[in-house]
Amino acid sequence: MVNFLSFSGTVTAINDFPTSPNDLDGGCYQLFSVENGRGDLVNFVVAPDTYFVDHRIVRVGDRVTGFYDGDAPVPLIFPPQYAAIVIAKDAPGQNVTVDFFDRQLVSSDGSLRLNISPDTRILLENGQLFNRNPANRYLIVVYGATTRSIPAQTTPSQIIVLC
Repeated sequence: MVNFLSFSGTVTAINDFPTSPNDLDGGCYQLFSVENGRGDLVNFVVAPDTYFVDHRIVRVGDRVTGFYDGDAPVPLIFPPQYAAIVIAKDAPGQNVTVDFFDRQLVSSDGSLRLNISPDTRILLENGQLFNRNPANRYLIVVYGATTRSIPAQTTPSQIIVLC
């Protein structure tokens, strides 16, 4: 089971990230440096298979949230360096979460419940429609407002199924 954690902040640098000493061409992997405004800094390794929500281009100065596996091994360096699984560029009125949602569409930490409507787009990572129930899967959920209940409830605008 993947333990999704996140870090949000402003992208301060984007650099090529060579994957081997002989990586002369490079360019397929990048290192995004992100600072949260309180002095905390994280480097995200962005691979060709890192999913960008809405396929948005990220540039230096953009606010983003990077999602990574909190249980994956990481090098003991500063700043911490995580393999980004999902990157979401901040957008007004839009929230993004990545987590496992159970058969009742409640997140693994019990903080969010999804109410799917006919207007909710349910897609695969490649942009194709997902025609089954998204329950009991890892999901990228894009949503707006939530209720103040426990768990908070929302009707997502989009769900991306992580297969």
